Order: sequence, then C-alpha cells, then structure tokens
Amino acid sequence: MNSVDKKKSAKSGVRLVPCPACGQDSVYAPENRFRPFCSARCKGIDLGAWASEQFRMPTDAPPDDEPFGDPRLQS
Repeated sequence: MNSVDKKKSAKSGVRLVPCPACGQDSVYAPENRFRPFCSARCKGIDLGAWASEQFRMPTDAPPDDEPFGDPRLQS
C-alpha cells in the first residue's frame, strides 16, 4: 500500500493491520469476516499451522528418571 492509500484509509477511519499470515494490509473492522487475516486462505493457513502444533512453545522435557508434575501430588 502506498502513502496515498494510507492517507485515504486514515481519513476514512478504516484501520489497517498487517495480516498475520502473509503480511499484506488487512481491514480490521466487523465488515472483514476474516479479521485479523486478509482472506479465508490466510485464515485457513493459520488454522492448519495451529492444528499441526507449529505454534508450540519450546520447553525442556523432564528427565526420564525423575517424576514430573505437582510435587505435592507425588507419593
């Protein structure tokens, strides 16, 4: 989007945000049923990444010989 388009959107009160999937401008308003995504395709890509656990947080696995969980529940 060029600076002229950004000025027009600012004057009209339309809020543009970058699409989390592709980075293109996306209208953040109730009229955009895919918000914050720009399209159904980008929303589906994000859902597929979430379902295949690509958005996992890295963690350290407990050692195999040590119990894990709440120590108060260990007997």
